[in-house]
Amino acid sequence: MLDTHARKHVQPVVEKTADVLLKKGFTADGVTKIAFAIGMSSGVFIYLDQPLWAVFVLWFSGYLDVVDGTMARKTKPSSWGTLLDISFDRLVEISVIIGLAFRFPDSMWAMLLLSVSIIVAMTVFLTVGALSDKPGMKSFYYQAGLAERTEGFILFTLMIIFSTYLTAITLIFFAVQIVTILQRLAEAKRILK
Repeated sequence: MLDTHARKHVQPVVEKTADVLLKKGFTADGVTKIAFAIGMSSGVFIYLDQPLWAVFVLWFSGYLDVVDGTMARKTKPSSWGTLLDISFDRLVEISVIIGLAFRFPDSMWAMLLLSVSIIVAMTVFLTVGALSDKPGMKSFYYQAGLAERTEGFILFTLMIIFSTYLTAITLIFFAVQIVTILQRLAEAKRILK
């Protein structure tokens, strides 16, 4: 939801960052890989009980993830770059969940439910993107929903910072994912008929 509706407000800063990185010789795929490496460290910081670092690297990698897409659109987007971007995004999310699960094993069952909901949500999202002939700003049709990447980062941040309430926050995240899945399925039924 926020990715779709708030993008216009942050896009000017993203554009400037993309321009600077392109002038310095960075490529979109290179920034994707840097964002991935930084984001993967979030789970390690969680496990090492460094929540502020975990949140910082998560959001910094998320920012670079937005920048790399803008860089790709300013140069030459590639299907390979899209595959890397989407795959690395999920691996960063998995890093956070695994870090939390190992740090707080009593909440592992809730994180397993969350992981399943993310898998289902992404399956619907990617399948609709592949099957839809609706154009989009990205390299495939992008389905908006209640839980997009920014909402996920907000909820991951709450899970990391307020670990005393980890199970409850994780179950709220799970519920938000279920609503998103239902939203995307309803839209898919309309556009794929």
